Amino acid sequence: MTWPVVALTAGIAAVFAGTVGGLVVHAADDSGAAPKTVTLGQTGASTAPVVARSQGSVAAVAAKILPSVVSIEVRTGSGGDTGTGIVISSAGYILTNNHVVSAVASGGKLTVVFPDKTSAKGTIVGHPDPVSDLALVRVANVKGLRPATLGSSSSLRVGDPVIAVGSPLGLAGTVTTGIVSALDRPVAASDSGSGNTDNIIDAIQTDAAINPGNSGGPLVDMSGAVVGVNSAIATLSGDASTGQGGSIGLGFAIPIDQAKRIATEILKRGFATHAVIGVHLDTAFTGDGAKIADPNGTAVTPGGPADRAGLRGGDVIVAANGEKITSPEELIVAIRKHAPGDRLTLTYLRGGHRHTTTVVLGSARSE
Repeated sequence: MTWPVVALTAGIAAVFAGTVGGLVVHAADDSGAAPKTVTLGQTGASTAPVVARSQGSVAAVAAKILPSVVSIEVRTGSGGDTGTGIVISSAGYILTNNHVVSAVASGGKLTVVFPDKTSAKGTIVGHPDPVSDLALVRVANVKGLRPATLGSSSSLRVGDPVIAVGSPLGLAGTVTTGIVSALDRPVAASDSGSGNTDNIIDAIQTDAAINPGNSGGPLVDMSGAVVGVNSAIATLSGDASTGQGGSIGLGFAIPIDQAKRIATEILKRGFATHAVIGVHLDTAFTGDGAKIADPNGTAVTPGGPADRAGLRGGDVIVAANGEKITSPEELIVAIRKHAPGDRLTLTYLRGGHRHTTTVVLGSARSE
């Protein structure tokens, strides 16, 4: 494989200086006398003490997570892309984004590159999940894999420090730092080019630098546990020749609690499911809340969760489990945070009156 090279004159000089314990030079003064030999720095083996990195430092966290992060290359007839993956099992299972590996379905070749720069062929496990933009990849007969520690995204709070790891612009093993800058942010999944407005994730927003190539990599807390799967970025207008812009401090990750459920379902069933209430929403509605479309009633699936809970076409849902809903996207996010079978309390407006009902969430296969 070919790795991009960043050539900086100062950086090269620093490398060479660092390989020599002492540098011997000849100095001449203005008197014209014979040059004097001067030794700069210390000769022989360095006796500088090794600086210990305290537990919870960025360096310590990076040392813990980096062995569990891989680069994923997908090559097609017209080119290819590089993304990132997280080793989640010593049996060879790797979690990544669906949009990183989606080209494999049309004949692309998938290669997993490990931290020691060895590589192996990867295969997609079951059916990837375009709704949450997640996929599982497996490599066979690879020994010594180090699974990442999977944490909990439910314990995150705005302001918590986080670290992103991946292969931005193909630069493997890149570590960036930041904080959780928002939670439950409605973000369209990166593989939602089909125009399916239901493909919305309840994202963790971070200001840790995330760029193209970080997709599928881990967002970790200061214990080194994975709390999110980096998936999307917001950019200003990009370079016209590439169509991509760089990080502007707005990156988005799929919560690991959701990712663990999806990965487990793909492993057990070969596909993932998502919670639904069985309605079509009016995306043209401009008021506060999420309006169920078609007052004639056909927007509510007969016998579905919403129908059984007494919801009708034209109802405007304004809260879910007590949290205010101001848009269809926010309602979708509120539903996405739950698994099929969970109970969700919805507050809605009908004919100017406020009502509350409890919906037992249904299940829909994601493909």
